[in-house]
Order: sequence, then C-alpha cells, then structure tokens
Amino acid sequence: MLAIAQLSAKRLRLPRSWSYRLHDAQRIHSITTSRLDPTIRDFASSLAAKQPCFSLPSQSVRVLSEPADFYRSLLNIILRARKRIFLSSLYIGSSENELIDTLDLALSRNPDLHVYLTLDYNRSTRPGPSSPILSLLPLLRQYQDRIHISLFRSPKLKGVMAEMVPPRFNEGWGTWHAKIYGADDEVIISGANLNKSYFTDRQDRYFHFSAQPALTNYCFSFLRTISNFSYRLLPSNTTNGHSLEWLNRDIGPWNFQSKAESALKKLQYSNLSASLCSPELKGASGNDVLLFPVIQAGQFNIREEEQSLSLLFEHLNSQRCIESSNPSMDLTSGYFGLYKPYQDLVLNSSIGCDIIAASPKANGFYGSGGLSGLIPEGYTLLEQRFMRAARAAGRISSTGKSLNNDVRLKEWEKDGWTYHAKGIWLSPSPDTTPVLTLFGSTNLNSRSSHLDTELSFIMMTSSEALRHTLRQEVVGLRHWAVPWKGDERKVRWRTKAIVGLVGGML
Repeated sequence: MLAIAQLSAKRLRLPRSWSYRLHDAQRIHSITTSRLDPTIRDFASSLAAKQPCFSLPSQSVRVLSEPADFYRSLLNIILRARKRIFLSSLYIGSSENELIDTLDLALSRNPDLHVYLTLDYNRSTRPGPSSPILSLLPLLRQYQDRIHISLFRSPKLKGVMAEMVPPRFNEGWGTWHAKIYGADDEVIISGANLNKSYFTDRQDRYFHFSAQPALTNYCFSFLRTISNFSYRLLPSNTTNGHSLEWLNRDIGPWNFQSKAESALKKLQYSNLSASLCSPELKGASGNDVLLFPVIQAGQFNIREEEQSLSLLFEHLNSQRCIESSNPSMDLTSGYFGLYKPYQDLVLNSSIGCDIIAASPKANGFYGSGGLSGLIPEGYTLLEQRFMRAARAAGRISSTGKSLNNDVRLKEWEKDGWTYHAKGIWLSPSPDTTPVLTLFGSTNLNSRSSHLDTELSFIMMTSSEALRHTLRQEVVGLRHWAVPWKGDERKVRWRTKAIVGLVGGML
C-alpha cells in the first residue's frame, strides 16, 4: 500500500512545512482504512490522497428507502433548523405549498435563520403560470434579507443559439443537478428533486447524515462557491414580480468556466488539506465510515467522478489477479445510457455486474408529448447497444446459464411509479454485503459526465449494520426488477436519428 504522505506530496505538491502533518495523516488514515474490507482498502488509501474525506460513525447515517420517508425527513430537518437551511435541487415544483409553508414557518420562528436555495436557472424559469420560480416570490418578498436564491445557468449555450433554442430544450446544454438538503449540522444527499412525484411515487436513493458539522459545512461551502457564478433572484415591481441580477462584476454569465474551475478545485484542495491534517481525525477510532465527495463538472474540466471510478476498477482488476477475489457490483440508473468510459470499465473487467434500468413505463418522460415522448425509446436504443457490446466482449454467458462474473441487465417497473435511482454498490463477493456505494446526483451517463454539474459521494464502511442496510437497499430495488425486454422492442428510425443527433444530451 502506498503511503498517503508520498501520494499527497507527489500529486499535490504540498508545502514542505506540512511534512510533519502529512506523516501524521499517514498514521491517521492507515488506522481508519485498516478496518475496511481488503477489497477496497488500497483503493480507499489512494482515493484519500486525491479527494476530501470525512470520517464518521455509522450511527449517524440513515439510509431511507421510500419517497415519503425522504419528504418527512426533509420537512423535519427544516423545522429543526436554527441558523441555516440550504437546499440544492434542479427545481422546486410549482405546487409544493407545504414545503414553502414549512420554510415560512421555520423563518418566522427563528429570526436568526437564513435560507439558501440553489436551483437551475432554465428549469426554474420556464414560462407560464406554473413556472417554478413564481411559488418562491411570496417567501422572497417577506424574508428578502434572510432568503438567498441562486439560479445557475450553464454557460455552454450562448450567443445566437441561446436566443434561438426555446425554453425546456435549453436545458439540454447542461443544468445544475446537485441534490443537497441540509440544515445546521445535518444533511440529506439524494438524487431526488423537490417536486410532488419525488415525494410520493418516484423512486430514488436518500442518505441522511446527522450531527456532522464538517460534512454539512463542506456541502454549504460547495453551494456558496457555485452561487458566485449564478444569478440572484430578487423581488421587484415589474410585471412578472421579480428580477435576476448577475452579481459577479469580474466576469460575465457566459465566460466564467475557468473561474468556476479554479474555485471548485480550490474548494476540493482546501478540504483535502483539512482532511489530511485535521487533528479531529486522531480521535476517530470509533468511526467506521469514510465519505468522499466527488464533483463531476465536465464543462469546467472537473472529472473527479470519472477519475475515481477509473481508480476503483484499476484496484479491483489488479486485486482480482493477485488475490483471486470475486467482487460483485450492482449498478443502477433511471436514465441508463452508460458513459462510454464507464461502459469500457465494466466490459473490460471480469467483475460480475447486475444492472437495473428504468423500464419505458418507469421513465419520467413516458407519455410526454412532442419529441420528449421519444426519450424512453431512445434509452431502449442505448440499452440495446450496450447489450450488444456486452455480448461482443464475452460478458454475457453464451450457454444461457448466468455466471457470477456476467453482466446482467434488468428493468424496474412498479405500477404507477417512475424510477430515478442511480448509483453503485460493491460487495467483496456475490454472497456478501456491500462495502462501498456511490450515491448522489449522477446518472452515470454522458450528460452527467459532460454537461450537468454533479455532486456525488463514495461511501465505504466496515460497519456490519450499515453494510446490511445497503444490502437491503439493493434488495428493495431488485424486488421490482424484471428481466430486460429491450431486445423485443422496436425503435423507430426517427428515434435513431434523434439519438444520433443529440445522444450525449440524453
């Protein structure tokens, strides 16, 4: 195992004055990672040299399984808040009156409380009477000194194209996609947005962390960093009742890519330094969870998720050769069009991989009008291509009998529900419980990798109880999974043409 100090000094070029701290960090992290399963121990050490790392007890982690549980926990977090509430989502639904009323109640009870909302500009300002932004205006007018609303607009779509592309379609060039719901020292990390379906009948994943000031401070700092490259929503006496102000006078709203890249990398570097050098970790002997935040923002040249997954497979493949281990992976995405480098990682390995994708009926665009109604069919086409590639790579058994190291694809379907869950679980073998999971906003597709701004987390644990909970999470998703039927479905020529034109935007 390479020493954390050696990796850090080589890759990060830390000042010489920190050498004694790096030595201490090596001892700290070796204690922490030594409890992990051998399957991921070396990977954890290597990742800790690249990414911020939070060490915490498994008792502070709750894995929620149902949309209703997520909604109740969200409202309770808001009502418990005393100093700050920070919510990050693609959008807040226009009819979420209870959520808005709960924010109102929390603000009225606590004069020191501030609320920070980070949302996507294009998704939140769709025109019409049901525009999501309109539901926020009464709250903004009443508490404008204590509610701070940032609207992020991707700089990818600019110039004449920005004027030509109509609303709704402009989201194809990138969105703010991070889903973070926190207050004071607790936070929920999810892939769910703040809309009724996500609270009732749209399946996702949800991780609630309590009494974790370092983690919540990180999440809050991440959102405040991106707010410097966003519009601020202000009340006004205009016809639509609001105005949008670009606050950063140093750069314009279309040319901030390099500044955003520097700011986000600085955030990660500062938290990496803190995680390596923090004396608090010295007393972390009772902690049995390591949590690594990874940012994927292709338009800002930040690809931490991509680099982390490449590192994971590198370790798994080398370990399998050396130790003859038999790791098993579960992978899911509601929009399964696996990013080509990720597809190569899966197909070029010999690790068994069970995949769950949304069935066409469980796709959020099923039954939509216009071109968006073709999206489920477009994902069927991407699934067909993946399965052909898996057969060509010898990753699907030709005997008809499934083997442990096969790639298997199933589709999730539950009457009246849609599917939005995404992530990865890794187990030392098919018969053991997961020791690692990736969760957050990423869909693991080309869009998440290149266009949207994502925040996800890699969590590793030695806790038997938490590992069992992660296993139950997988079992719960598998319960509604049936054999993939994509080979039986026909894809129309116009869908193929559209996917060929905009496939990376799906």
